[in-house]
Amino acid sequence: MIDGKKVLFSGMQATGNLTLGNYLGALKNWVSLADEYECFYSVVDLHSLTVRQDPAELRQRARKLLTLYIAAGLDPEKNCIYYQSHVSGHTELAWILDCFTYMGELNRMTQFKDKSAKHADNINAGLFTYPVLMAADILLYQADVVPVGKDQLQHLEITRDIAQRFNAIYGDVFTIPEAYLGKAGAKIMSLQEPDKKMSKSDENPNASIYLMDDPDTIMRKFKRAVTDSEGCVRYREEQPGISNLMDIYGACTGKTSEEIEKEFEGKGYGDFKQAVGEAVVDTLRPLQQRVEEISKDKAFLDSVIKENAIKASYYSNKTLRKVQKKVGLPEKIR
Repeated sequence: MIDGKKVLFSGMQATGNLTLGNYLGALKNWVSLADEYECFYSVVDLHSLTVRQDPAELRQRARKLLTLYIAAGLDPEKNCIYYQSHVSGHTELAWILDCFTYMGELNRMTQFKDKSAKHADNINAGLFTYPVLMAADILLYQADVVPVGKDQLQHLEITRDIAQRFNAIYGDVFTIPEAYLGKAGAKIMSLQEPDKKMSKSDENPNASIYLMDDPDTIMRKFKRAVTDSEGCVRYREEQPGISNLMDIYGACTGKTSEEIEKEFEGKGYGDFKQAVGEAVVDTLRPLQQRVEEISKDKAFLDSVIKENAIKASYYSNKTLRKVQKKVGLPEKIR
């Protein structure tokens, strides 16, 4: 708890471009959480290093992601928006937690198996211990809740296991985090493979709508979106492609599936895809304009980065000092 509020932590990697799914499923719904929670939103740039990165591109993407956080409506005075690499407590705590994490636990992590298959030429130790750094990210701020998708639940479980193991030895040190079960955002699937989640790492550029896509690109991608042969706009399990487009249209317009079915009764997929594309363009336009405005204000962005790193370091150091003392590391002489 900080100032009577529970703590919420979340982070996104500074790799790839954020998608419409990231926005409608997460970012858009985070805006109101600052009233209820003390929120820490990290650009987890250290996690990006498990895969080789172009240094200049990584720095550029990290700044763009932090800008997108703000453009999406996250007030940097109400939320702590910061670079993971600017708070040394993340890596310091990760090493200590490494010593309380078992090899067998890390061997079971599905993401390690998936990434190892994709990057067979670079199966490094960081890729293997990635979940421990993620645990440190969360536990460092004594987070009560963490917004996670199904693909991240395994990471939250190992975080809880590590925290409980540490607490069993040293007493009540870490808050045991829970999955955030607040208002769920829209679940947006791939435009080309609607049985898969829309992903910023998808190799097919037509599968995802990126937040900074221009209107022509957005319209072209929706025209190419996978549907089916039935030809009618109905929300059914047997029609995952059209159901996904209905979810997107509903998230952008606030309309229910029943209202959408009625609106497009007797119309073909061409008309519907056109309408979905236009709704997405209208939804993303103010976000893109805000990104452009913020990006031009270097002094403002730099001040956010500096001040929020100080704030994050203050809270992280409180936890880190407690942990260091518990495990027997000598205190610094100040």
